[in-house]
Amino acid sequence: MTLPLSAADVLAEHVDFELDCVDRVYLNAYVPELAYARGVASFFRYQRGATFASTCLADPITKAFTAALHRYAAAQHVPVVYFEKGQRKDDVALAHLARFTAAEGVLFIGIAQEKTRTFRTERRRNPATGQRYPWIVPATAVVNQFYIYALDADFGPFFLKFSSYFPYQAKLCFNGHHWAQRQARAAGIGFTELDNGFAACADPARLQRVCDRLTAARMEAFFRKWLALLPHPFTAADRAAGYRYQLSVLQAEFARTQVLDRPGSGRVFFEQLIRDNLDLGRPAKVSLIFGRGVRTRGKRPTPSRFRTRVLTAEVTPSVHVDYKHSKIKQYQKLGKAIRTETTINDTRLTSASASGWGTCRHSGRPASKPTGACSPPNGSATIRSPPPGSSNPSPRPPGPATPASPGCGSATPAPWPCFPCWPCSACPCGDSPTASCAPCSPPSSGSHPAP
Repeated sequence: MTLPLSAADVLAEHVDFELDCVDRVYLNAYVPELAYARGVASFFRYQRGATFASTCLADPITKAFTAALHRYAAAQHVPVVYFEKGQRKDDVALAHLARFTAAEGVLFIGIAQEKTRTFRTERRRNPATGQRYPWIVPATAVVNQFYIYALDADFGPFFLKFSSYFPYQAKLCFNGHHWAQRQARAAGIGFTELDNGFAACADPARLQRVCDRLTAARMEAFFRKWLALLPHPFTAADRAAGYRYQLSVLQAEFARTQVLDRPGSGRVFFEQLIRDNLDLGRPAKVSLIFGRGVRTRGKRPTPSRFRTRVLTAEVTPSVHVDYKHSKIKQYQKLGKAIRTETTINDTRLTSASASGWGTCRHSGRPASKPTGACSPPNGSATIRSPPPGSSNPSPRPPGPATPASPGCGSATPAPWPCFPCWPCSACPCGDSPTASCAPCSPPSSGSHPAP
């Protein structure tokens, strides 16, 4: 008698190639001092020298920034595209990417109106004197968003989105598989592509080490590089005073790709997985998969919708398990591989550190119900870079400029600064410490302004 294959049998006997890699990453770029109304008032009063703080003072900054973006597009012959309602931006980007021939550069600048968080000024009345005065409060508004779609030599296609209105929040989105493909080519590792991933590799262990090298420092350097190349909403004097962008994680996807020996193995896997694992979304299983405590009773039960979803697109099924703002999705990619994606939308649910970005490993699977789920990395998921001159600045008038100093281990300044709080091994100026490497202050606005 022949026993049918289980999901565990497929993973153990029919996987030819396996790889863990960071997939889609969506980062938030913001100026911490401008995230609250009091900081905004300090910016206009002390940094810009206004007598009264009012968001009306942001209007010339907005006009100058948008004009600079349009001048950049005209000077670099970059198309400007106005997105239509319901239009898929990725489709537009793919069409421009197919026609792009340079190794690196901006594909196009897209403009779309979207709702964003901002500030406004309202008039208040002093109850004692009856005098009216302006007061800055948080608000939302529908404003133009500038999507800068570009191709990077190391990270591949990405987009950087700027809000056109104060405080000019930005978003950076890229795919870790694109970065890994370019690093593998540069290292001479032979591989076969699977869409934006890998279908086969001549040296899987070496490729895995390449994927593990995608760290927070590399992302920070990538962001700073393009900030220096593109128009900036803040002046060099603003940045020297501490009004600089910092990065935090809005969404991160970690993927495990398991390439099968034949397409039939994938169908067997999902048939067995769906049959035997419809209870994956129950609290006990969610606790094991995500490695978190789940309370179903008492005064403060865990706020989450516990469920297992099986979705079918044409004939390809996918299994989804949710936990709070995170989820695991497992599906058959292009009929050749099992792709397991862990999506983290709230980094407070993880215990990850930025230094563990390139690691996407199992924290353990239920022995009786293997899912191949890829767990998030360990440690903080916020990428911090302190402003010049201070690790915890306050929005006050800037002091004397700090003398410029060279990049770590380099005789010439790097296009991004070194930060005193970073060890040299994590500094974007280089991958490893050198004999001359020492913590250094970012350059002053007089020599090489930090982006």
